[in-house]
Amino acid sequence: MNQNLSSYWIFYTVANAGNISKAAKELYISQPAISKSIQKLEESLNCRLFSRSSRGVILTDEGNLLYAHVKEAFETLTTGEDKLKRSIDLGMGHLQIGVSSTLCKYMLLPYLKEFIRRNPHISISIHCQSTNETLRLLDDNKIDIGLIGEPENAKNIHFHFLSNIKDIFVANKEYLNNLTARGVKKDQILQNSTLMLLDKQNMTRQYIDEYLMKNQITVADSIDISNMDLLIDFAKIGVGVACVIENFVKKELEEGSLVEIPLDIPIHERKVGFAYKESMKPSKSLQSFIDFYHNFDPEEDN
Repeated sequence: MNQNLSSYWIFYTVANAGNISKAAKELYISQPAISKSIQKLEESLNCRLFSRSSRGVILTDEGNLLYAHVKEAFETLTTGEDKLKRSIDLGMGHLQIGVSSTLCKYMLLPYLKEFIRRNPHISISIHCQSTNETLRLLDDNKIDIGLIGEPENAKNIHFHFLSNIKDIFVANKEYLNNLTARGVKKDQILQNSTLMLLDKQNMTRQYIDEYLMKNQITVADSIDISNMDLLIDFAKIGVGVACVIENFVKKELEEGSLVEIPLDIPIHERKVGFAYKESMKPSKSLQSFIDFYHNFDPEEDN
């Protein structure tokens, strides 16, 4: 923008008034100051914005084109001011949360349900993506808080622990029986099955890849799946062996539709919790959410 906002406000006011004298009274500045501002704007844009007459001023074709955009801009600013005023008067706010689709369904929803009930005046936006992407959005100040697996080296992040999660491998009985019929031993299941994992950008996938590498487990065949719900569904119909979070398949394990595959070396549990940027002063909405989750127990609520 070649001119400051005041120049466009003067142009806008003169266009609405159709008269420099009237605009001067509305703006509480002198007529020569208005004329000079309009002249500088015209010189900057290299065109005439007004045609002068004995009765006042009229927008030229170029002036009308500029006016349409300036009018829209100032109306948008006015709308923003009105919404901000209502938000302040009503104590309204906005909270942006980053979370993976899996953690959103299985862990965040109970918190959101009760928080919304207690704070109906706060609007909430959910950004579903991997933990790595959530951390990037936090760093770029594009979200307020994230529900993530605790990263190993997260600088400038305050992490509030919620619970541990355990990664396990599961399959249905028929798939495991077929492996047994082919002579595959229990300690060789992962090497001889179709292994279904989350995509490579996911922090859980990276954690499992590291586990497989450290334990020298070479996977012959694998499928990348976009989310854990599909991993669970594919395992239930016998597509292969899926790496899932134990807490999220309790029902399937209890009813027998999935069977956990025993590991000689178990996968270490991981921590999950809320994280926000330490260097940023929390907004009122974020502080309300922080105060809420420090005192809320979803198990007791159920």
